[in-house]
Formats: sequence, C-alpha cells, structure tokens
Amino acid sequence: MKTKFNGILTLLLALIVQFSFAQDRTISGIVSDESGPLPGVTVLKKGTTQGTETDFDGKYTIKSKTGEILVFNFVGMKTTQKTVGTSNQINIVMENDNVLDEVVVTALGIKREKKSLGYASQEIKSDAINGGTTKTGNIASQLSGKVAGLNVTTTNNFGGSSNMVIRGVKSLGGGSPLIVIDGSPINNSSTFAGGNDYGNALSDINQDDIASMNILKGAAASALYGERGINGVIVITTKNGKSGDDNSWGIKFSSGITVGTIDKATFPEYQNTYGGGYGQGFDHGNDYTNYDSDGSGGPKYDGSLKYHWDAFDTTSPNFGKKRAYVAAKNGPSSLFKTSFTKTNSISIQKGDQSKNMTFTYENFDSDWILPNSELEKNNFSLKVNYDLTPKLHTSFYSSLTLQDTQGRNTTGYSDNLMSMFRQWWNVDVDVLEQKDSYFRNKAIASADNRYGNISWNRKSPTNSKPAYWNNPYFQLYENAGSDNRYRSFSYGRITYDINDNLGVTGKVAYDKSMLNIEKRIAAGSIAMDFGASGNTVPSGYSRQDIARSETNLDLMLNYNYELVEDIKVSGVLGANLRKNDYNSIYASTEGGLVVPGIYSLANTVKSPLAATENQYNTETNSAYLTASFDFYKKFYLDATWRLDKSSTLPAVNNTYNYPSVTGALIVSEFYKPEWLSFWKVRANYAEVGSTADPYELQNSYASAGLLNGVGLYDTNYTKKNSNLKPQRSKEYEFGTEMMFLNKRITLDFAYYNTKTFDQIISLPVSTATGYSKKVVNAGQINNSGFEAQLGLVAVKNDNFTWNIDLNWSKNKNKVISLSGDSENYQLASYNGGVSLNAFKGKPWGTLIGPGYVEDKNGNKVLETYQNKEKTKTYARYKRVGNKNLGNVTPDWIGGMRNSFTYKNFGFSFLIDVRKGGKVFSTDMYYGLGTGLYKETVGNNVRQTGVVLPGVFEDGTKNTFIARDPQAYGAVDGWKVNPSEAFVYDGGFVKLREAAISYSLPKSALKNSFINDAKISLVGRNLWIISKDLPYADPEAMVGGGTRSYGHSIGSTPTTRDIGLNLTFKF
Repeated sequence: MKTKFNGILTLLLALIVQFSFAQDRTISGIVSDESGPLPGVTVLKKGTTQGTETDFDGKYTIKSKTGEILVFNFVGMKTTQKTVGTSNQINIVMENDNVLDEVVVTALGIKREKKSLGYASQEIKSDAINGGTTKTGNIASQLSGKVAGLNVTTTNNFGGSSNMVIRGVKSLGGGSPLIVIDGSPINNSSTFAGGNDYGNALSDINQDDIASMNILKGAAASALYGERGINGVIVITTKNGKSGDDNSWGIKFSSGITVGTIDKATFPEYQNTYGGGYGQGFDHGNDYTNYDSDGSGGPKYDGSLKYHWDAFDTTSPNFGKKRAYVAAKNGPSSLFKTSFTKTNSISIQKGDQSKNMTFTYENFDSDWILPNSELEKNNFSLKVNYDLTPKLHTSFYSSLTLQDTQGRNTTGYSDNLMSMFRQWWNVDVDVLEQKDSYFRNKAIASADNRYGNISWNRKSPTNSKPAYWNNPYFQLYENAGSDNRYRSFSYGRITYDINDNLGVTGKVAYDKSMLNIEKRIAAGSIAMDFGASGNTVPSGYSRQDIARSETNLDLMLNYNYELVEDIKVSGVLGANLRKNDYNSIYASTEGGLVVPGIYSLANTVKSPLAATENQYNTETNSAYLTASFDFYKKFYLDATWRLDKSSTLPAVNNTYNYPSVTGALIVSEFYKPEWLSFWKVRANYAEVGSTADPYELQNSYASAGLLNGVGLYDTNYTKKNSNLKPQRSKEYEFGTEMMFLNKRITLDFAYYNTKTFDQIISLPVSTATGYSKKVVNAGQINNSGFEAQLGLVAVKNDNFTWNIDLNWSKNKNKVISLSGDSENYQLASYNGGVSLNAFKGKPWGTLIGPGYVEDKNGNKVLETYQNKEKTKTYARYKRVGNKNLGNVTPDWIGGMRNSFTYKNFGFSFLIDVRKGGKVFSTDMYYGLGTGLYKETVGNNVRQTGVVLPGVFEDGTKNTFIARDPQAYGAVDGWKVNPSEAFVYDGGFVKLREAAISYSLPKSALKNSFINDAKISLVGRNLWIISKDLPYADPEAMVGGGTRSYGHSIGSTPTTRDIGLNLTFKF
C-alpha cells in the first residue's frame, strides 16, 4: 500500500511540474553591454512576434514558458539567444557587433538582420544624429559627411531646406529621397516662393524623437515603394517607450544653448583704397562723394573733407557737415549679430511588458544672425504601444509641429541684401550709421523721411528716395515677411498574431501641413515688381495659404515558416491606398497701400486681381509582396514585387510593376581563417519608378484675370500628353561586407549601375504651335559608381577607446539621350549668360556660357577696344559664347569621424570632404566689376592699368593695358573678362562637427533622484579648412533643389556654431 501511495505521489508531482513548466510565467532581467544598461533592446520569443523592449535602465519583463527561447536584438549588437530555464531572472550582457546579426529597419518598417540583406544600406544611430553637434532645426544637415553616396547640400537660408541626392541625379528635373517614419511615407516637398525658402518636412521632425535613420540607397532597397523609390529612401524610426514589470516612470530632460557668428571666410573682404563711384572723378563736384553710386570703382581715398549721404539727413548729427573721404569704419559685416538658439526638451516614458508610452516636447527658439530674424518651433509627440491580448498588438503615434518665423532672408539677385553687399556696395558707407538713421527716422511718417528709409544711395541732396537699394535696416525691419506652419503626422497600427507563423496588420497614417505666408512692402520702399499682377508698386501686401496632406492605408499579411530544418521563408503580402492633396490660394493688393502700415488685402489702392487658386488631388492603389528565404543562415535570397496604379497616368495604361531580387552569401560560413571575423558578398537587381505630376494628360484652360468684371480664360501654354508613362529606373548592384581581427576592422564596399529612362520633361516647342512647351517621355540618364565604408577600432581597453569611421563615394553620370534629335535640355539660367544644362553624351549639370578664346597652344586670345573719345586703345579678352565651363557635380565625396572615450569623457570630430564640381559666382562676376573686392587694387592698377597675359589672333603678344574708368573701374570685372573667369572649383574640406562630453559617474548620483547626467560642448561648421570659391561657402545654394546647383549668388554667410548641452535622466 505504501509503495502504491509513493508511486501515485511521484506521478502527481511529475504532473504538477509538467503543468507548471507548460504555463507562462514572468521572466525579468537586465540587459547591458560593457558600458552599462541598454535601453530599447528588443526581446522576442523566438519564432513569434511576441515581445517587449528594455526600459531606460535596461530592465525588461516578459511572459514565457520553460524551454522557450528568448531572442535579444539591439542595433549594433550581436543577437543573443537564451533558453528559459527554472530561474525567473535572466540577465544578458550583449556584445558589440558592428554588422554581424545587427537588426535594421528596412522598407515598410520591416526589421531584418543586416547580414541577410542583399543590398547596401547605412544606419545612423541617435547618438550620431544628436550627440556630436548642435541642433540645426533640419535633420538633413546632420547627415553631411556621414553616409557613403549621400550628397547633402545646405542653403544657408534661415529655416530653409537642404537638398539630398543619393547615388547621383537620376532625373532631368532633379529629385530627392522619400522620407518614411515608422514605415509610413511623409510628404517632404520644399516650398520656395517669392525669393524665400520655407523649408521642407525634415525641418519639422524633432531630433530627440529619432532612434535611428537607415538610408536605403539603391533600387533593390527601395523597390517596395515602387513609383516613389527612384531617388532612394530615408527610413526614420522613432523611439519607443520604456517597458518593465514595475510600470514606473522614466524622464529625460535636455537643455542647450548655441551661439553663432559668421565665418568671415564666407563673406567679402572689401578693398579700402577707393571710394564709391564708377570712375576717377566725383559726379557731383569735388565737395560731394558719389553718394548715389552702388559701386566702389571711384576716386582714391585721400582724407579730404566732403559731403556724404548723411549730410542731407536732417536728423543726422552730420547734417550739413563735411566728413573725411575715407573708407567706412564699420563695413557690412557689422550688420550681422551673434545668433542665439535655445532648445529645451523633455521626454516622459512609462510602461510594463504589455504597454508603454513616450511623450516628448521640444521648444526650439532661434534668434538669427540678421536683425529681426526669429524662429520659434514647438514639437509635441506621443507614442503608445499596447498589447490588448498576447496576440493583439496596437501602436499609435502622433506628432505636432507649430512654427512661427519672422524675417526670413531673401535669396537670388533682386531685393536681396546679400546681393547688395556682395555685388553693388559703396565702401564709403558705414553700416551702423545706416542703422542709426533708420531708428531716428522710422517714426516720422512724411514723404521726406520715407518712413525711416534714408538710404546710402539717395537720388539727390533734395530727394531721399533710394536710387537702387533700401536702407538695409529699413529692409530688415519694415519689409520683413512672416510665416507660420502647422504640421501633424499620425498613424495607428493594429497587429493580430493568428498563430506563431501568421499575423495580419492594418495601418492608417495621415500627414497634414499648412503654411501661411505674408509678405510686405512698406511705404517708403524703393518701387519693385510685386503681387499677382507683377506690376511695379511703391508698397504692398500679399498672403498665400498652402495646405498639403497625404493619407496611407495599409493592410498586410505577415508570414514566417520553417519549410524544412534550417530553411525558412518569411515575408509580407500587402495592399496600400495613398491619397495626396494640395491646395493653395494667393492674393495681393494692387497699386500700393492706401494707408501705410496697415497690412490687409482690403487696404489696396486699386481693385485687386482675383485670388489665384490651385488644387491637386492624386490617388495611387498598390499591392506588394515580399519573400525572404534563409538557407542554413548561410545564404539569403529575397524577392519583392510592387504594383502601382496611378491616377496621374492615362486610364488605359496606368498600372506598372516594380520587381526586385537580391542575394547574400555568408562566405565566412565556408571559409574563415583566424584573421577573418565575417565576410558577405551580395548582389541584386531591381526596378523602381516615378509617376507624373497631376493634370499633365489633358489640355485645359487657365484663368487670365478679369475684363469688366468678367472672367477671362486662356489656353495653357504647355501642351499636355495623354500617353504619358512613368519614369523608370533599372539598377544592378554588387557589394561585400567584411570584418577582420575580431571585428576591429569593418569594410563595406558597393558598385552600382543605374539606367533611368522615360524621363517626364517639358520641352520647348515653336510658339507657332500655340504652345511654348510640351510634356513628353524622353531621355535617359545613366549613373554608376562606387561606395566604401571603413570602420576601425584603433584602440580599445578598459578605460580608453578610439573609433574611426570613414566613408567615400564616387558617382559617374551621363546623359545618354534626350527627345528626338535634341542635344541639350536647359535646366536653369544664371546671370552673365551662364546656364545649367543636360547635354547628350555629357554628365548632368554642365555649365555653359561666355568663355575665353584660346589658340592652339592654350594661350588666351585678346582683342582691342577704345575709350569713348576714341583717343586710347585698351585690351580685353575675346569671348566665345556657350563654352563648356565644367560640371557642377563633385568628383567624389567623403567623410571621416573620429570618436574617443576615456572613462567618463568623450570627444569626437567629423571631417566632411567634397572634391570637385564647378560653381559660377554671380557675386564675383559683378563684385569685381564694381570694384568691391581687394583683388581690384594693388600696383596702382586702377590708374596705370595692367597688361593682361595672352596673345592676339595673329599670335603677337599683348602690350596694351586693360584700363577703362568707364568700364566700371576695375580690370577684373565682366567688362574685361568672360563669365568663365568667375567659375571656381566647388570642392571643400570642412571641420563639420566637434564635441566633448562628460558623464557624471554613477557613484556621484547614487544618493540623488538623478540616474544619469551629461554635459557636452558641441560645435558645427567650425572651420572651412580648404576651398577655392572666394568669400562664400561653395555648399550654399539659392534654394533646396538641384536646379540651383553650381550657382553662388547672394548667399548669407555660413554660421560657425558652438553650443552647450545638458542632459539629465530621472
């Protein structure tokens, strides 16, 4: 009986143990690396999508059964697996692993092991985005010099956009990468209107929200985005909230202040030998300076007493007085002030294993280098992840940006103070005296005082109206435009795990932006073209409202199967509906303002034209499929397919397919000597596209104003095309990834070849057809190139590490064909007869314009000319029209980042390099001709002239001087030289970023409520080590598009920024 009882008891205990082992129980622990706890580590039950993430302190909890395998993934760390045993506590120490088993976020938000990818991508982590530099308000600029194959070009515009090109320009009209946040695309259109750059979507994203950015460079990486993937994709992953078993709070607070001063290497150095004017005499008699002149090619300074512009200002201390004829004490650089940017942000997290949330708020407040230029931006975001059941998972994210800006700088040639300072300035003028004059006179509302606009270039002693330019301070304070932007982006996602192998996900995302722009011309301004009519008016007011929205609906079936042992397949079958809407309305006063200072559309002298309205609505329906095969963790084969049906294409031919196939072989699984840690080779082929703009299919009428109150309509001067096809691109790519010496050395190398054809362009046609342009599918551009990334762990021990990261890329571009027999497609026209072009058989972006004539020996050929009186003969260079002046695209780009840590100290710096690429400088073209720059003086050149090197057509050497006071006083100007003389190398070497930081040791904080504290001194654009372009930054452009490449005109100087940041975690 006792034996039976013992047997029954043993069986019962075994059943209890078996039952308990089969039940979920709470497993918890801490995940860390060699430097401490790791927040944001993904913890999943192997073979399922069920899991959690570690919190700020590296803690996690998860429900799991004995025998199940937990998989720990973190960006940059080797994936770790642990089998659940009898203990409820599992602590993990993760190993640094630069590529091997690293998890990255790819197209559609799909997470993949980096080693399984058959294409090139490069991930930038949060620390590299935020930790080494100042906050700029636009995250695109934070990528400069960090990504192989990515060319980032800034504008130096206040709150403006940045242009990004991945693997070369593929379209005749340019283009930029698609921006994706947590798997949902957003609209990244730039707004450039009326000479002002209003930025793009990247300036609306809070940098503190970003966990990582993954740059999908080639067609295979972006093929799942079909008609939007032609220019590459930048995948942004936002931060998740904390998770753990205690449902506790985590708080992070950051505060920083940045000061900026102009980099004087990017602003003119004026000559101080000659005064204002265009000749050797004084235009109004010897008692007066050439106060009405906008050049500095006048008489030599001699200290004699003369009447200057302020001698006619009745409010000036110098009214009626003579002053010494000398160069001004305070030149244009005195106008700029030290900029101050303040950033304050707070992030609040809370959660447990089934739910977590994070809320972030940031205030960005910038007082810029130009007076009366201010920008304030408030960012709010909320992200919630909630597992309603073990199989039902939900996510919600919403961000809101509110931005107010005043006093954006004007770009281009006209109405731009920087163009005045760089091209048409009188060095007699003291800028701070112009400031005093404005503030003395601004309250006096009379015709004589011009409402404060007492400019340095008045028309006469009795007429204070400006001859050419407003008083710069009047321009900045009275004519300052303003704008405000509202931007919201939200998505909701729900996933149901049907079983361990199948899941279904539904997602809706909505992106909405509204921009309100107000522009003003104050009474007293110099008359200018303005408003809907474009007529010349003495004052005015305009308003423009722009609204954009994008809606994405996705339904996806996720699958994951092990076909046979160690052979697996996973993927997604999905559908997408996308709608894009654009609405704008523009209205302005006509003929000026009735009452000065009242900025209202009703305050108009004449009846205004009807408001200009534009509305665009598009829709695209899509289906997509991915299949990823894993063969023994040694070979990976992926195939994707996307079908897009676009409303902007003809109904009978509006559906197109975009396939891709990739392969990755882990060579180190077959061959692995002791020095080799990892080796992968990869190859792929893919097709992507770009659809047409809306309403390019059918000819239509356009509003042409009113006649006696009756609306007029005219034909659209662009002939539409009812047979349009999408622009398409085909690419193949080969690459390899290697690690050596226990992963102390990493290498990533890629070669790509891209063919982009069926370009959608508007070609000029004979006006006899009734049109000026026609829309066609025409042209092919080929790109090929190399990309390389090298990582070195130069030193690594218990207290000190030194990491070096290098990237380099070279792209070769060629225009293969254009429409029919066309040999050239002009992209943009600049001053001096220079234009940007796409020539058949040459690289995209060729500059052409007037150039030197050279003989067979390479000597420049000159010609003679005479002065007005026909008494003297001079020499100047002979010119030829439409000469090839070079290409604007760089030969190669690269960057090198060094980072050091010693105990709790950190130091890093980034060198950014761009080699080659030509730039035409309108500033030098005019500024040398008007005698502004120091190059225009020396050796008494303005009195005696100079003998220009070269020969005449008959081969005889030149002996004539180049001197003509009537030719704007300077021998270096456009009157003597062709535009080729003002084309420079656009390359540079920059110390882009530097940072030094100190983290308080844990021991110093153990008795406080602070968990972490860090102080950082950071800098950006600290030093232009090398450049060829004089007095300007070769990186600065007019606007954010590729069509302003290779043109330096009226840019604001680059700001050298230094900041102090404090970060606390509680």
